[in-house]
Amino acid sequence: MTANGWFQIAVFLVLILAVTKPMGVFMARVFSRERTFLDPALRPLERLLYRVTGVNEQHEMRWTEYAISMLLFSVVSMVALYFIERLQFYLPWNPQRLAGVNPPALAFNTAASFTTNTNWQNYAGENAMSYFTQMAGLAYHNFVSAAVGIALAIAFIRGIARREMDSIGNFWVDLVRASLWVLLPFCVVGSLALVSQGVVQNLKPYDRVKLVEPQHVPKVDAAGNPVAGPDGKPQMDTVFEQVIAQGPVASQEIIKEWGTNGGGFFNANSAHPFENPTPLSNLIEMFSIFAVSAGLTYTLGRMTGSPRHGWAVWSAMAILFLAGVTVTYWAEARGNPLLAGSVDQHAGAMQPGGNMEGKETRFGVANSALFATVTTDASCGAITGWHDSFTPLGGMVPLVNMMLSEVIFGGVGAGLYGMLIYIVLAVFIAGLMVGRTPEYLGKKIEAYDVKMAMLVALVFPLVILIFTAISSVKPFGTAGITNPGPHGMSQMLYAFVSQAANNGSAFGGLNANTAWYNITGALTMLIGRFWMIIPMLGISGNLARKKHVPPSPGTFPVTTPLFTALLIGVILIVGALTFFPALSLGPILEHLLMNAGKTF
Repeated sequence: MTANGWFQIAVFLVLILAVTKPMGVFMARVFSRERTFLDPALRPLERLLYRVTGVNEQHEMRWTEYAISMLLFSVVSMVALYFIERLQFYLPWNPQRLAGVNPPALAFNTAASFTTNTNWQNYAGENAMSYFTQMAGLAYHNFVSAAVGIALAIAFIRGIARREMDSIGNFWVDLVRASLWVLLPFCVVGSLALVSQGVVQNLKPYDRVKLVEPQHVPKVDAAGNPVAGPDGKPQMDTVFEQVIAQGPVASQEIIKEWGTNGGGFFNANSAHPFENPTPLSNLIEMFSIFAVSAGLTYTLGRMTGSPRHGWAVWSAMAILFLAGVTVTYWAEARGNPLLAGSVDQHAGAMQPGGNMEGKETRFGVANSALFATVTTDASCGAITGWHDSFTPLGGMVPLVNMMLSEVIFGGVGAGLYGMLIYIVLAVFIAGLMVGRTPEYLGKKIEAYDVKMAMLVALVFPLVILIFTAISSVKPFGTAGITNPGPHGMSQMLYAFVSQAANNGSAFGGLNANTAWYNITGALTMLIGRFWMIIPMLGISGNLARKKHVPPSPGTFPVTTPLFTALLIGVILIVGALTFFPALSLGPILEHLLMNAGKTF
């Protein structure tokens, strides 16, 4: 680890701290329907949309109506994307004449992935998706799935802030305002900033360039996976030219980060120089991943009348983020002790230069560790290095970040309402400790609220562990792994954790483009998104109906360092109780074996 590496991490966190309040104030004004600087341009367009679609913006919804509207919108969007994928050969903007996405299970998996803001990809983008599918299908879902997440977080905040009301807002209004005010303008500016750094944005056919010498390369399928011959060895192709893929990249790159989506235009994702060419573009993309989610913590405090509570929540997220990036940076800077160049009597064997396997030399160890932590904290899933090539402990941190239900800033909206579930549990535990009915910002936390919160906390690990267990003992599951032993276990576990957490990053090394992984992965993503949302909205609706209870000497304050510490403790304990056995069979065991001289 170096002073320069820590300086880069510190600069990033300072930038996130600086944007939190202005972004939070802006979103509070947007969703409280107060005037903003964008109103002259966007308010007429908003009214036009309501007039065309027949939405009454003054209509308020109960939580059940809000949930039904969200589900219907998501179902229609998912079906539309599925047919766009399957029919892309007949649609415009397909200069490569790419066939429809096949098999149907892959199209189903992708439709579920982008509808749920997961953006898990079992295909290589430049080889499978036309420009029309990338823009009208995938980029559209990048916007609306992120907007749905923001709308749901705002609905939860209203449930906390309102008193004796049956409604939590209007889903259609929140969806439109999240899209037009929070996502679109910043993405227009951000895409131009990325273009200035060299990110590609065009509709040209791919270029073909002749090589000076023919190259022998492994043969791969449409998903980018090596193709094995009858003898089990990789088949080789002789290539005489190189295809330089391009397309409307910048416009998709910025929304994949700003909306914490993560799906790459190219198979190499944000490690590709056309997606992320410079250190400045790398900083812009990492900053974009956290900006909205950090701002929502201040929105929580402002809309509920307790800014200090918003900062307490922000502090819990920041502490967990710093813990994760510290472990990742240390593990990757230390490297593999079996590749030691020198021995330090305190640190043990050290790998010169750290572990650079699977990393972009343009970004190095520190930035790779930072990006991996940020993207898995925030349910984004964009990557600049293969987590499969990280050291066991370095690769475990992204896994743990997702196992904690993506609440360390988290996805836009999803991170905050996930954190609010933990807050309900933390306040309930605090109430038990002092022998009083727990209260949260003037609302009593009762049995219904705790039951709904526990339903969310239990469903998440249940779907992950069941599918991972089946995959680990059945041939259709183990056939996809490329490494034996605990590393193969990590590959399967990471896949289902990433999909359930709606993150979408891949550990790498797992051939998941099979019927088993496509179908179970799609189900995992749908459960991880919508099964979590319904109980959360139930809590919101229940809180909105309650009376405000004035604070008393026995009320547990939710604005203090003690609350922040309790919240962090609840998050870690719930995560440890549910996932520690699985981690012990994967990265922890691999780390112990690596130090004993065995690698996989």
